[in-house]
Amino acid sequence: MDILGSALAIVLFSPVFLIIAIAVKATSRGPVLFRQRRLGQYGNSFVFLKFRSMYVNNLRITSVGAFLRKTGLDELPQFFNVLKGEMSLIGPRPPIPYEVEAYDFWHRRRLLEAKPGITGLWQVSGRSRVRFDDMVRLDLQYARNWSRHGRFIIFLLPPLIALSALFWRSCGV
Repeated sequence: MDILGSALAIVLFSPVFLIIAIAVKATSRGPVLFRQRRLGQYGNSFVFLKFRSMYVNNLRITSVGAFLRKTGLDELPQFFNVLKGEMSLIGPRPPIPYEVEAYDFWHRRRLLEAKPGITGLWQVSGRSRVRFDDMVRLDLQYARNWSRHGRFIIFLLPPLIALSALFWRSCGV
């Protein structure tokens, strides 16, 4: 499911990849992609990909970057991480190594029980409104109880939410 889904997404979204790459390059200097070392399942390190949304060596978000983040389009390059087997379409967000150093012992189970994903139960359950311990609990709950039906619903929710936001924004609401 991951390999087929990510390959299909890369093909379908290839025009969007091109448009975003041009927009990122046209509005700020630097690489199109943001690369960051993350930890995957069993603590395996890999290079996590996103479209760059900030100015290079600056904490300020570009105008294109703000749009990419709001719509979730900055996450599209992660389909390449899925295709390479480093991530899954659905699963816990892959942590940055320094975050794992601050984990309690039980938090580390989220690295063992599921491959990290582009989206997951935490992201569709309130994201920033959910405390860290609750996020880990949601990740562990997903790892223990996942089903194809559940994965499908979790995978469809973020694009539907993004499309809904774009629709309401275009209506001036």
